[in-house]
Amino acid sequence: MIQKSISAHEVVHDLIPRLNALERQINNTFEAMITASQSPDEKHRNKNLKIEFELELTMIRMNLQHLLSRYQTELEAVISDERRDGMLALDKHETVAVESAKALFDRVQRLQQGQ
Repeated sequence: MIQKSISAHEVVHDLIPRLNALERQINNTFEAMITASQSPDEKHRNKNLKIEFELELTMIRMNLQHLLSRYQTELEAVISDERRDGMLALDKHETVAVESAKALFDRVQRLQQGQ
């Protein structure tokens, strides 16, 4: 199901912290994979995979920046008082960013589990 809205609370307390953690996970996971590579081909493949994940994360962040700008007042309100939570309508680019972020979380988890 495609998500057309998201709560301000979810953006502030779930999505953004998970993206920040994901960025660290991607860096740490791929650095370990690149270091542990047994062959030049494997090392090259892992470096390219790291670049792919970083590009995806950059695209997500760019589209979420629009959401953060559009709803700055609502997000600041929930930061100062969680009871002021509200639903934020997503445009098509923001929807893609939220869905892509969830997919990227899952991909990194599977990668770390060796799947």
